[in-house]
Amino acid sequence: MPAPRVAVIAADGISPFHLSVPSLVWGGEEPAGEMEPWPIDVAAVRPGPVATSAGYAIGVEHGLDVVERADIVVMPWWHDPHRSAPEAVLGALRVAHDRGAQVVGLCLGSFVVADAGLLDGRAATTHWKWEAVFRRRFPEVDLRPEELYVDAGAVITGAGATAGVDTCLYVLAQRAGQAVANQVARRIVAAPHRAGGQAQYIEAPVPEPGDDAVARAMAWAAGALDIPLGIDDLAAHACMSRSSFTRAFRARTGTSVHPWLVAQRVARAQDLLETTDLAMDEVARHAGFGTAPRLRSHFVAALGVTPTRYRSDFAARAVVPG
Repeated sequence: MPAPRVAVIAADGISPFHLSVPSLVWGGEEPAGEMEPWPIDVAAVRPGPVATSAGYAIGVEHGLDVVERADIVVMPWWHDPHRSAPEAVLGALRVAHDRGAQVVGLCLGSFVVADAGLLDGRAATTHWKWEAVFRRRFPEVDLRPEELYVDAGAVITGAGATAGVDTCLYVLAQRAGQAVANQVARRIVAAPHRAGGQAQYIEAPVPEPGDDAVARAMAWAAGALDIPLGIDDLAAHACMSRSSFTRAFRARTGTSVHPWLVAQRVARAQDLLETTDLAMDEVARHAGFGTAPRLRSHFVAALGVTPTRYRSDFAARAVVPG
């Protein structure tokens, strides 16, 4: 499958970090490494210098015409959540969506995607600080500010700045497989955020690394998925009572232990399906599901595809470092 063509729309005052995220994740590395770089064009309403929040300008070569041939269109930021983007930008997003391109709104870029009408009746997220403004301006959108990113099918939205990395890694996993996304995550020293797969929205994101008792218990559990695990096992490893661990775990992750464990096991199964030729029973055993039917049930519930179909789609794309 050829690499998708990407168009990233730059607005005046944009943070250089926001603008760089798609290239950081999808642009590959030099020398060539884990993936074929995706061709990325940066576009503006008018080609030329675009002012940034860092006090310098960035030269943008392309106008919005490049959006017309992109497979993925990214709106990474917008400078004024109270005001709509120019109609030229909104129109370009609508046309791209109507012809089947995937539209991605990152951080305050979600406001622009909503202004284009592409989030009406859909779930979405944005930066938590602007939740009230978003709800007031777009009451028809199912806003989920607690999520790092939300997959609403043809439109994906991400929360604050670094959640843009999570969102782009998720899109990479969709198109190139989880193994490739994991390799890129290691290269850029980012958590792979493997939970959620192709589900509509991420429920149990991987928390930031830490050295507290809960983090140590989670790290231990993630390395012991092939054995039976439950709340009591993690609580014991953290030297905490069940009730105290449950409260601390939810405060740290936003979810409970069971769905987190299931998400980790699905992610482990993804990795095994992509990088090994193990039989389904063996994949199920190593991932902690026990049997192939249980693996299939949880896999389909999380990702919407069977393990067999997933292996067919992604195994050949995985690049295993030698």
